[in-house]
Amino acid sequence: MLISDAWAQAAAPVSTGSSVAGTIIQLVLILLVFYLLLIRPQQKKMKQHEAELKAIKVGDEIVTGGGVYAKVRKIEGDDITAEVAKGVEVKMYRYMIREVLKPETANENKAEKKNKK
Repeated sequence: MLISDAWAQAAAPVSTGSSVAGTIIQLVLILLVFYLLLIRPQQKKMKQHEAELKAIKVGDEIVTGGGVYAKVRKIEGDDITAEVAKGVEVKMYRYMIREVLKPETANENKAEKKNKK
């Protein structure tokens, strides 16, 4: 015979104890990184946005969820009446406001609009 018989070598025994512990540690580390990089900053941003919405007062300039710029005219609980143009008022739900513009931001936006004309 030209080809000799190949004898299979016995495989090394596999220890499962350290493998399971290593997997659990890796899983915990991945979840910790996920929490620190994604979940925690998002929760912080949501709390800040909610605080801004609760602090809205008459005269503030806002941007609605649809991207409409408006000025707050009246607040009744969770309903806000905002003026989008002279003589045009819209009533909306407080939590549909995307952003409350700060005075300097509002002035910059107005200057940009005038420069585009």
